[in-house]
Amino acid sequence: MEKITAQQFSEAEGTEDWRVLWWQAFAVFRTKDFATGLRLVDEVGRLAEEADHHPDVNLRYPVLELRLATHSTMSLTDKDLDLARKISAAARELGVRADPGAIRTWEFALDALDVDKVRAFWCAVLGYELAGDSDIADPEGLYPPVYVQQMDEMRTGRNRIHIDVGVPHDQAEARVQAGLDAGGTLVRDNGPSHWTLADPEGNEVDIATWQGRD
Repeated sequence: MEKITAQQFSEAEGTEDWRVLWWQAFAVFRTKDFATGLRLVDEVGRLAEEADHHPDVNLRYPVLELRLATHSTMSLTDKDLDLARKISAAARELGVRADPGAIRTWEFALDALDVDKVRAFWCAVLGYELAGDSDIADPEGLYPPVYVQQMDEMRTGRNRIHIDVGVPHDQAEARVQAGLDAGGTLVRDNGPSHWTLADPEGNEVDIATWQGRD
């Protein structure tokens, strides 16, 4: 098993259905009905068992979302790349099309002076657990994580809670423009890693991609 970068995954042949958001590869398949979705899930399960590598599966009536990552390394690896290609092939066999334009994820971020105390509170009220040095996460992986960001001094005049929206790198600028067209303002341009926008009342969101990061 070898680690691969987001760029290596994105540029590899056979990953056209997939997009990297932060450290995971996502795909959305338009199954159109639940029975077809179940058939595709069955194929994904068979391939995952053969590979001994298991994606996260989110099945709804018209769509199937899949997330691939190697949790032992907290990264993408060649196992994710191989399984992504096989899943896409299985979807084509069933006549199911991918919809990369529908891919996204999100978390909310808290700015804190004492990161550990703030994390402990939010773990308690959300039923989450500590993850790494700055995050908390749902132990079952069902709900969005929370990122607690270190502040150097108390912030005034700005909301200390904001949403981080992960989008495919090839859709980020269009998403930013959509926010501006909907009445938002650009607070900071740190592209291609992220753009900070504010809504008409000053609430902030980061539109984020994997690009421009370590």
